[in-house]
Amino acid sequence: MTKPVRVRFAPSPTGPLHIGGVRTALFNYLFAKKHKGTFVLRIEDTDQNRYVEGAEDYIVESLNWCGIPFDEGVGKNEKFGPYRQSERKHLYKQYADELIEKGHAYYAFDTAETLDFHRKDHEAKGKTFIYNWHNRLKLSNSLSLSEEEVKAKLDAGDDYVIRFKSPQDETLHLKDIIRGDIKIDTNVLDDKVLFKSDGMPTYHLANIVDDHLMEISHVIRGEEWLPSLALHYQLYDAFGWDAPEFAHLPLILKPTGKGKLSKRDGDKLGFPVFPLEWTDPKTGDVSRGYKEDGYFADAMINFLSFLGWNPGTEQEIFNLDELINAFELERVNKAGARFDPDKIKWFNHHYMQEQDNGELAVSFQNLRSELKDIDINYIEMVVNLIKERATFVSDFWDLSHFFFTSPQEFDEKASKKAIKEDTADVLTKVKELVNSVEDFTVENLQTTVKGWITSNEIGFGKVMMPLRLALVGALQGPDVFDIIYMIGKAETLKRIDHLISQN
Repeated sequence: MTKPVRVRFAPSPTGPLHIGGVRTALFNYLFAKKHKGTFVLRIEDTDQNRYVEGAEDYIVESLNWCGIPFDEGVGKNEKFGPYRQSERKHLYKQYADELIEKGHAYYAFDTAETLDFHRKDHEAKGKTFIYNWHNRLKLSNSLSLSEEEVKAKLDAGDDYVIRFKSPQDETLHLKDIIRGDIKIDTNVLDDKVLFKSDGMPTYHLANIVDDHLMEISHVIRGEEWLPSLALHYQLYDAFGWDAPEFAHLPLILKPTGKGKLSKRDGDKLGFPVFPLEWTDPKTGDVSRGYKEDGYFADAMINFLSFLGWNPGTEQEIFNLDELINAFELERVNKAGARFDPDKIKWFNHHYMQEQDNGELAVSFQNLRSELKDIDINYIEMVVNLIKERATFVSDFWDLSHFFFTSPQEFDEKASKKAIKEDTADVLTKVKELVNSVEDFTVENLQTTVKGWITSNEIGFGKVMMPLRLALVGALQGPDVFDIIYMIGKAETLKRIDHLISQN
């Protein structure tokens, strides 16, 4: 690559950042870092009617939590600032005017009522109204009106938009890193609005101008922008600028595989579609976030990287550096990627095992009021014993409550399975054995109890099942001798007595 790699993630602050947006940001970040380039965050807020308070901060916080922070953007290394399009609006009119002067764009004075009439008239005839070469000379614009009429309208302050003049009878040859070569017949293209009557540019003009001025080398964006590729190529050509390379990422599909993933799918099936929890400033409605639901950022990033990309190997677990080294746009699929809520849980379970037990213990203690007075070192030891069965920190209590509270009830099915006629006698003997262990270690407990079972040729289940039931209240949990060691001799004897007294 001859020129420095510069990519941009350019979301609109119209609400929380969707998981699809995070995936787009991630692929931009990976590509930039792979090629020692720059990852730019630009806020595309030209549509002020849809602007949502707090959305921009949410976007920045989400990228930071995910571990994919931007190199350039609002308030950070503003080499090509400002990075909010609303603060750049003074730039765009001159470029729209330049296109008019070059004959690539024109003023259109058609009222909303007129355009609505034409649309409905076409619909009634089973057609689609397209404003382009075949009808623009019949409409109210600077191509159909005389110079005097145009000047009079502009001087009078009549509302207008500036439209791109799409060519007739041409074939465009476009290139996309993921899609390959694309051919477009210009006769099917409409004359898109580039500049609106409110003095703001549309996305099409603003993003082309900004990408050029910010020296963006590669535009990596969602598949929904593929229909705009022809116009964007034409705009670069009209300005006489070199176009960046384009790559359009596949859609993230619903878990069923049909249709684009939406918030409704998450609500219906019980998983978040936003990285962080979001409170709607107007309604107060709260939407779940992956962070608050207990997912690790590393797990989410690893999962998202596989939505549409494949490393070409069997490896599934990648840290961020490994992703950067392995990532290639050429290995991104064209087909949509199905969102699998179970797969991200699988990733989270893996990353749970890599977490620091001390940090997990603090999170666990903060989550449960019952633990506020428990020694954090004890909680850490418990976490070490049970985390291999956990996917979230919120799973810890169900997996470990018996380390902190004595069981008051015993699982009915487990009781029927574990308790026999002579169970009380067996547990009485186990009590004596446990009480006899002076150097109270897991190894000594194991040697003493298992030695007695073996030497007396008793079935292990006959002893170990009721013993586990006494300690836990069910036939679950880590190794029995780990539990005995953790809760201590006195508590162990007390729990065995309690089970004996119930039978």
